[in-house]
Amino acid sequence: MRRRRHPSMLQVFNDNFNRAARYLKAPADLLESIRVCHHMYSMQFPVRIKGKVQMFHAFRAEHSQHRLPTKGGIRFAPHVDLEEIAALAAIMTLKCAIADLPFGGAKGGIALNPRDYEGEELERITRRYTAELVRKDFIGPGIDVPAPDLGTGEREMAWIADTYNMMHPSGLDNMACVTGKPIAQGGIRGRREATGRGVVYVLQEFFRHPELVHTARLHGGLAGKRVVVQGLGNVGSHFACLVQEAGAVIVGIGESDGTIYAPAGLDVNEVLQWRATSGSIRNFPDAKTLDRSTDCLELNCDILVPAALENQLTADNAPRIKAPLIAEAANSPTTSQADAILRQRGTIIIPDIFANAGGVTVSYFEWVKNLSHMRFGRMAKRVGIQTQRRMIQGIEEMTGQPFPATLRAEVSQGIDELELVNSGLEETMIQAFQLILATMHQHNIEDLRTAAFVCGLQKVVIAYEQLGIWP
Repeated sequence: MRRRRHPSMLQVFNDNFNRAARYLKAPADLLESIRVCHHMYSMQFPVRIKGKVQMFHAFRAEHSQHRLPTKGGIRFAPHVDLEEIAALAAIMTLKCAIADLPFGGAKGGIALNPRDYEGEELERITRRYTAELVRKDFIGPGIDVPAPDLGTGEREMAWIADTYNMMHPSGLDNMACVTGKPIAQGGIRGRREATGRGVVYVLQEFFRHPELVHTARLHGGLAGKRVVVQGLGNVGSHFACLVQEAGAVIVGIGESDGTIYAPAGLDVNEVLQWRATSGSIRNFPDAKTLDRSTDCLELNCDILVPAALENQLTADNAPRIKAPLIAEAANSPTTSQADAILRQRGTIIIPDIFANAGGVTVSYFEWVKNLSHMRFGRMAKRVGIQTQRRMIQGIEEMTGQPFPATLRAEVSQGIDELELVNSGLEETMIQAFQLILATMHQHNIEDLRTAAFVCGLQKVVIAYEQLGIWP
């Protein structure tokens, strides 16, 4: 039997965009202007690797400049091309709009496998890429602010920031040219786990809405729910650990080399330690090992969380998906055909365009921190501690009883940067979810993905109209 060819990420975006556009009372030319990617930069540059000059193909796309700067990650992956980058940039535009972040969407990438290069070689490639972006004005605190993505992390962001700083020696706000940096170089606490934590906040909010829980054929809260995670990268590993702390039970994990399944539950920390020691999740004790990473998608569970690559849920495997609730931690893990099949079967999908917005939300906090040149909580922490102490003293005087020692120690610490970041992230995800639900009810939309797209598009339409281009 001939396997279906999966649609591109851009095709999936356009399908979702077109379905949502039917609910908007906006001119067709305005919607078309919002849909297309406005600025795309394809470049090739040489870097000497092991004594030989190698050409690298790289990209940066700025989907929309209705708000500046534009914002989006940089990925290092062999399959990266301009169409994929353009699609991811478009997703970022709507993702930022849904989360009410003051950015247009952007994305970047270099077509390479980072495992094929040593650290020093990746540094030279990254710095050259940054120089190319500076040359064409595709990076800057008020222009375009990259962040980590697939195949990149704090190390690469530090190289980008340092290169930009060297090329702008008098710039006061240079560190705000990129987010996701190490703490010591202008980063912010909580950024590393932000996307995974954001998905947990989304699921917790989902279970606060009985009508959604009932529609998903579930009951109760997040605690005790059986969860399957595909991908133990930065997003998947942090999500799995955090959702386990929230009381959920991880019953299956899929990685590139296979799937492990244990109906009674897996200890995520032990799985991570096993992988670090053996180099694989396969043959984890007291778990069944399946051959393919996609086998995890078809396991019996309450919540399925794709946190790996795009096009994982397809028309081929959608009929066999058992999870009544899917939370998309990865970008575009579900094809349009699979989405239609799953919606018809009554599966609820919390879409990527909202579910994984935690990363860009905390990147926004880091950007603000860099522009303000002030660590979050620095001015207010001591005032908060003094207020808490006075409150404790007042309670003790009123009750005649000593305040519990453990609680006294906790409230006397004050609020630090991490607590502020997590609080802001949780508030952002909750407010966005509630806005999507309001949009869903207002327009009688049946699925969360379409409602999320409508919600984001409505905000972008208003921004475009305020630019004075459309009456």
